[in-house]
Amino acid sequence: MSSVIGVLVIASISCRLLMLKHCDRDYTELWQRTLSWWWMIGLFFLVLLLPKPFTLVFIAFLSFMALKEFLSIVPMRLVDRRAIFWAYLAIPVQYFWLGIDWYGMFIIFVPVYVFLFIPMVMIIIGDTRGFIHSAGVIHWGVMLTVFCVSHLAAIYLMPTANTDAGGIGALLFLLVMTQFNDVCQYVVGKTLGSRKIVPKVSPNKTWAGFLGGVGIITLLAAAAGPYLTVLTLWESATAGLIISVAGFTGDLVISAVKRDLQIKDTGRLIPGHGGILDRMDSLIFTAPLFFHYLHYLYGWAGNA
Repeated sequence: MSSVIGVLVIASISCRLLMLKHCDRDYTELWQRTLSWWWMIGLFFLVLLLPKPFTLVFIAFLSFMALKEFLSIVPMRLVDRRAIFWAYLAIPVQYFWLGIDWYGMFIIFVPVYVFLFIPMVMIIIGDTRGFIHSAGVIHWGVMLTVFCVSHLAAIYLMPTANTDAGGIGALLFLLVMTQFNDVCQYVVGKTLGSRKIVPKVSPNKTWAGFLGGVGIITLLAAAAGPYLTVLTLWESATAGLIISVAGFTGDLVISAVKRDLQIKDTGRLIPGHGGILDRMDSLIFTAPLFFHYLHYLYGWAGNA
């Protein structure tokens, strides 16, 4: 946590120096981004230091905000309100399974029961026009914002944890690696990148940025993993590789959604960053993959 705060201090000082040195340039967005990082990290650190039930409720609230934002940017039918109500109701139920340590139900509740139940509700409504589109949108939204995001809480609550760092260590490892991966890919891409990967989806993504981010995060994860998680050096390096590739993919997927909807940001909640989905795009992919990597190596000691 101290290291993260130190990076933020350096970033804030660097931003102020740039603003003083280049008065003719507009650094308002950069400064807003830095201030927003202070608020986001401060809030998240506070929540992590509270008892586990508070952390669980906070992550569930993130799922709610993310689902609300997703449904606000995607065109929906008025008759889908009842189905959307049940989609929201899936949030407390999904986190309840984690609260009672029922891993088996947590892992199948959304992709099996919710996915089967929501079309049933839509059929009862009786309006078939636009049915496939609405069912797909609600399913995809619940998968991204409820199922995938809930893996953050699953990582935090995993019974197998580093003795010194606990569940906080594994979650911090994921958050720092994911967000730093975004920064590394952006900086390396801007500095050395020229050959674009998918210009129609995200013109700023380059092969140099992608490979540079993968290399840096793999090495950084190898160094930090043994201190924050139960992973060995080589297992941590593999985790860094998974996180960097998955984070890159998640960023591209949300970019594709925004381009399809012809919007710049998914919301305006976070100054300088956009919405919840803009900030969590990489985490939506890295959280479930990192969790299942840990689960594959060390298992879940709770209920079946």
